[in-house]
Parts: sequence; structure tokens; C-alpha cells
Amino acid sequence: MKKKELETRFYSVNLETREENGAGIVTGRPIVFGQKTDLGFFDEYIEAGALDDANLSDVRLCLNHDTSYVYARSRRNNPKNTMNIYPNSEGLDIEANLAIDESPKAQDFFSAIKRGDIDKMSFMFSIDEERWEDLESDHPTSVITKIGSVVEVSAMTFPAYDT
Repeated sequence: MKKKELETRFYSVNLETREENGAGIVTGRPIVFGQKTDLGFFDEYIEAGALDDANLSDVRLCLNHDTSYVYARSRRNNPKNTMNIYPNSEGLDIEANLAIDESPKAQDFFSAIKRGDIDKMSFMFSIDEERWEDLESDHPTSVITKIGSVVEVSAMTFPAYDT
């Protein structure tokens, strides 16, 4: 079976922070349904419901897609989750519990989001189904109807595409 190519997409979102019991909580929405995004040579649109059958069993939270350090992780049905993910009618929301009292890197990450220095999100995923529209134009549109898996979400400093 051929392994699916992983893609990344970026969105301007409201990352929010709060502190609870010595942990830094970060919330945001790395996947947004129903917004057309200009990817340069084409537009992309993710339909509502695209996550319905997606594999969300192991999703990591990173900074700028640097997977050498994981700030939080969602492993479905695992009591050691440090991030919860919530697919909904608007996209995918996250709530990450950062160990800011135990990790200087997590504290720096949390502080940068809290100050608003980092305010974008991105996600790494595979596409199971898509359709193309306006192929006769100079700027067609890819409509993603089914995401195969989401493996990572990131807070971003400089997204390649600022929606």
C-alpha cells in the first residue's frame, strides 16, 4: 500500500492561553472548514465533514512543524493525553496542556503565544478525497472532501500562506 503524501496548511486563528494548576493551556483551531485559501497556483477549500472518517489517533503539537520537540500530544483513548482535539462543524479545535513549570521550552512557547508573538496555526495531513473545480481557469480550486489523517498541528511564526 502506497503511503499518502503529507501536506501542510496554515491559518490565522486566535490562539488563546490560560494558566491552570501550574500548567499553561493553549487553545486554537488549526483546521478551518469553508474558507478558500490561495496556495499560489490554486485555491483550496476544506469542506465541512472532511474530518468525519479521518485518523486522529496520534496528533502532536509542535512549533513551526519542527517535530524534533513535541509540546503536547493527543493519543485517543490514552489517559496520558496532553492535548485534546475536538472536530466540530467549523473545523478542528485543540486544547493543549503545556508543562510550563517543568520545561523552559514549553514556558517560552506559552509566553510567545500569550504575548501574541505567535498567532497562527498550521496542520500536517494526508488527503483521501478531493475534487477540482475551475480547471479551465488560470487559478483552479481544490475542494478537500475527505482528510485521511492529521499527524501534527503547529503554532506558526511565519506561515507560508496567511489566510
